[in-house]
Amino acid sequence: MPAADHRLTTREMAQFVANGYLRFDAIVPPEINEAVLGELPAIEAAKLAAFGIGERSDSIALPHTLDPLSRCYVDRPGLGAYLRLPQIQGIISSLVGDDPIFDHDFVHHLPAGHANRQHLHADAISDTATPDFDIQLFYFPHEIAPGAGGTRFVPGSHLRRVPSSSTARYQQLVGEEFYAGPAGTVMVFHHGLWHAGQDNPSGQDRWMYKLRVGPDRPQQRLWNLADFEAMHNDASDHIFANSRTDSVAAILRSTPTWMGTDESRRELTERAPVALPLRRRHLRRRLLPGAYRAASPRSLRCSTTASRSSSSG
Repeated sequence: MPAADHRLTTREMAQFVANGYLRFDAIVPPEINEAVLGELPAIEAAKLAAFGIGERSDSIALPHTLDPLSRCYVDRPGLGAYLRLPQIQGIISSLVGDDPIFDHDFVHHLPAGHANRQHLHADAISDTATPDFDIQLFYFPHEIAPGAGGTRFVPGSHLRRVPSSSTARYQQLVGEEFYAGPAGTVMVFHHGLWHAGQDNPSGQDRWMYKLRVGPDRPQQRLWNLADFEAMHNDASDHIFANSRTDSVAAILRSTPTWMGTDESRRELTERAPVALPLRRRHLRRRLLPGAYRAASPRSLRCSTTASRSSSSG
C-alpha cells in the first residue's frame, strides 16, 4: 500500500518500473463504487455519442485532451470523488505529478454473455525511446470473478515498444495474467503494458473505467522517500557481485516467466533509464533534462486514436 501520506514508496516505484503495473485491492470505498456505477452508463453513452454512436447529450461535461486532471468531472459526485480520493491522488502524483494532463478516458462495458475477446495490444500507435511515461488507471467499481471479463495483461511487457496491434497474434503467453478481484480495485498500468479485453460469459455486466494521464513535470522523486535510503543500493549490488535481496536493484533484476536468459538481460538495460530517479541525488544530473512532455498537441503520443479502436479493456 502507499505510504502514510498516500504517495507510493520507493519499493512500489521499483516494482512499477520492473513489472509495468501496480495493483491496489479495494482501495476505493463502497459508497463511491456505488455512485460511480450509477454514473457510468450515462458517461458511456456520452462517450459513444462523441464517436457518432447514439444521440449527443449536453448533460455531461466530458473532459478534453490537455485538460488538467483537476478540472475533470468536477460535476460528477461519484467519478469526481474517485479521482480526488487522497489515496488515488497520492498514487497519481507519485508517478506523473500533482495535476497531470488528461489524455483520454473510456468506459469499458462488457454485457453479460459478451462473447468477443480483444487482441493483445499496447495503447499507442507509436512510441518514443525517452524514459518518460503516461499511466493508465483501470478502476473496477464492482467485484470481478475469475473468468468474468477481467482484463488480460502481460507483466513486464511495458518497455517492449511495439506498434499498437503487432502483438495481436500472441494468443497465450507464459506468465500472462487475468484480472479478478474485489470491488473498488485499481490497477495502475504503464502506458506501454500489453493488455486485452476478454469475453464475459457470466450473468453480470462488467464495468470498468479507464483513465490515461501524462506528466505535468519531470518525473523525478515525486514519491514518498522515507524508505529511500534503506532501499538504495551501491554499485556493488549487481548480478555479478554481491547481490542484495532487499534493494531497488533486487526488484529491478526480477523478470517475468515469459523472458528467457538473453531476453531478461536485455530487459535490464531497458529498465535502467526509467529507474534513474531511484538512484542517489548526485546522479540526477544524468537524467535527460527534457524527460517529460510539454503540454502541447504536437508532443502528445497518438494514443487517443488507438484507444478508439481498443475499447474493450
